[in-house]
Amino acid sequence: MIFAVNRRTAMYGSVAALAALAGAGVAWKRHSAGAMPIDAMQALWAAEFESPTGEPLAMRTFQGRPLVINFWATWCTPCVEEMPLIDAFYQQNKEKSWQVLGLAIDQPSLVRKFLSQFPVHYPIGLAGLNGTELTKKLGNDVGGLPFTVVLDAQGHLIQRKLGKLTSEEIKNWLE
Repeated sequence: MIFAVNRRTAMYGSVAALAALAGAGVAWKRHSAGAMPIDAMQALWAAEFESPTGEPLAMRTFQGRPLVINFWATWCTPCVEEMPLIDAFYQQNKEKSWQVLGLAIDQPSLVRKFLSQFPVHYPIGLAGLNGTELTKKLGNDVGGLPFTVVLDAQGHLIQRKLGKLTSEEIKNWLE
């Protein structure tokens, strides 16, 4: 009887371990660097947004230099918490031709009010609900926030991250 219990426990443990490995593999594949679908990149570079001050913001103007795109919202606590880290990265690396763009998935009036209290040095675009669709094309299947995409100067994916960034992850962008 003891042998049967231990055998069953071992079998369940093996199944659980395989499921965990499979899940980790899927998560790694979804969020690791790799080629972006051509239609996703076309949609990205064709997109246009309005800045909080009303000026047009065309994505094509960001081509040709490394780019961090951070999708965020004023109501998203992890988004707000990571903004100082992203802003510091931008200020330290803009002279090295790094660009950062924050795309707000939020109401324009709330974004303007938020930025008047907590300004950042990088450009912000008002993406609204269309921004959620763009995040999905870029690999954010669940449409969650924050969502960050990092591209090199040729537009190749360096990193894609759903969830709050860490300072270590941000440092890795430069490598």
